[in-house]
Amino acid sequence: MHAIAAVALAVFLVATGVMHFLTPGYFRTLIPARLGQKRLLVAVSGAAEVVVGALVLVPAGRQAGGWAAATLITCYLISHLDALRRAHPARPRLLERPAGALARLAVNVLYIAWAAAVAASA
Repeated sequence: MHAIAAVALAVFLVATGVMHFLTPGYFRTLIPARLGQKRLLVAVSGAAEVVVGALVLVPAGRQAGGWAAATLITCYLISHLDALRRAHPARPRLLERPAGALARLAVNVLYIAWAAAVAASA
């Protein structure tokens, strides 16, 4: 079961990292304006996800990769907290409303827990 969770996390990270390069416009919308350098941040975070995913995939790198994934995903809390700050009930998109922004935040916390569990079980 631990190997399945690790491989699934690795595939998730690599796929998401690749998507940063295939659909960078979407990922730029997730970055708070005050951070600036959106193109660079999307490229760097996408590359980091691919590298960390590959590390998780290799059993010898699984523990370090799991902790690196948890750290990387924790960095994304900035985006989710900013979305929560900007959320408004009248927004047309669910993810731009308070409930949607809270859901994004909760899912992100679950991703962190998943990565930490993979690291701890390696």
